[in-house]
Amino acid sequence: GGGGGGGGGGALRPLYMDVQATTPLDPRVLDRMLPYLTAYYGNPHSRTHAYGWESEAAMEKARRQVADLIGADSREIIFTSGATESNNMAIKGVARFYKSRKKHIITTQTEHKCVLDSCRSLETEGFRVTYLPVKKNGLIDLKELEAAFQPDTSLVSVMSVNNEIGVKQPIHDIGEICRAHKVFFHTDAAQAIGKIPMDVNDMKIDLMSISGHKIYGPKGVGAIYVRRRPRVRLEPLQSGGGQERGLRSGTVPTPLAVGLGAACEVAQQEME
Repeated sequence: GGGGGGGGGGALRPLYMDVQATTPLDPRVLDRMLPYLTAYYGNPHSRTHAYGWESEAAMEKARRQVADLIGADSREIIFTSGATESNNMAIKGVARFYKSRKKHIITTQTEHKCVLDSCRSLETEGFRVTYLPVKKNGLIDLKELEAAFQPDTSLVSVMSVNNEIGVKQPIHDIGEICRAHKVFFHTDAAQAIGKIPMDVNDMKIDLMSISGHKIYGPKGVGAIYVRRRPRVRLEPLQSGGGQERGLRSGTVPTPLAVGLGAACEVAQQEME
């Protein structure tokens, strides 16, 4: 997707058609968010008063809405600042947690930059990374994936839908292969959720990255799905007050979480 045109003061801007790099905020999503930007401003982690309770209830409703879109349990959804943070958490978090036994990761050469950069940074920590090439049609070769597994592979990360060429990887097949090898499977689904049906159990996905502003939700919010059974363990990137199961400390921004949840609900209803 290209950048937007400039110009204030009602200047005409070129028409921005593809809504792939980002999307406008759905007015229905904004309507859901507004009360939490003004009247209901409690900290969702405050347990001793009504201001906190109403924010917490809104946050947990949003968590369910995100979970429902991908067939997950709401306890498996953690709010983040967007898919970049989710990708960093998934890749670095899994690699570092299991590093005493496992030092190898598999990804593709056509991943989003935040996935590739996370892998590069792990290489400086002594991990080995296999970057699978793609065929002329943009898809990975499943035989090459099979051949890439090593005894100490901890994670495979393959995006669901490519952000530049829109190609859909065979996520279901990749999930089956990873489960057979007992290796965790992460997918960057920022460009997939809300556009094509995604089910974490059917596709055997263990970690999934989600972004709000790709699905007519607000910018600056996303989520990571982290499977509970079989349980995936992460080393947190961010330390603090222990919010979000200790995996992502920091006050969850209720208005943004509410917006992400509303966007997921609308996307589920109107996906077709």
